[in-house]
Amino acid sequence: MASLILVTGGCRSGKSDFAQQRAEQLSDRLLFIATCPGTDVEMAERIRLHQQARCHAGWKNIEEQLSPAKVIRRSEPGMTILVDCLTLWISNQLFDAERRGWQLREHDVDILAKDMAAAGKEYKGTVIMVTGEVGQGIVPDNALARTYRDLVGRCNRIVAAAADQVFLVSCGIPLQLK
Repeated sequence: MASLILVTGGCRSGKSDFAQQRAEQLSDRLLFIATCPGTDVEMAERIRLHQQARCHAGWKNIEEQLSPAKVIRRSEPGMTILVDCLTLWISNQLFDAERRGWQLREHDVDILAKDMAAAGKEYKGTVIMVTGEVGQGIVPDNALARTYRDLVGRCNRIVAAAADQVFLVSCGIPLQLK
């Protein structure tokens, strides 16, 4: 059965592990779309560890920092696709916009998130998207961090509204919200 599943939670909450386990329970035809750029040695090591955690199940990996919706649309039907994660995807969009000399706004994220959700809903298989709850802490002390928090929150709301199921993972425990 085709469906869109959103998995959210805080940093190191276990959301990626839960999403991976869920995907592996659903299918043995697995595609992982990674949005994380390897910006430094520490991040490259995190990426390596994530890849190592998936090597046993025969995951196909594609790195796509700006257009994961296009990858979903081009993917072979019937696979289970895991997109990890929307928070880094929004960060990539924010910095790409800055590089191009314009500012990413909520209206832009509305369009991007609706397109991402539509790609997940239209896909002939299951798509699991992982995101972070970045707005549950203190109000950031700078404009860029507040903008990022707001844009991720907007993205999460749009994708969650479209999703068939939404899970919140806290302390490694998944709670189904929808």
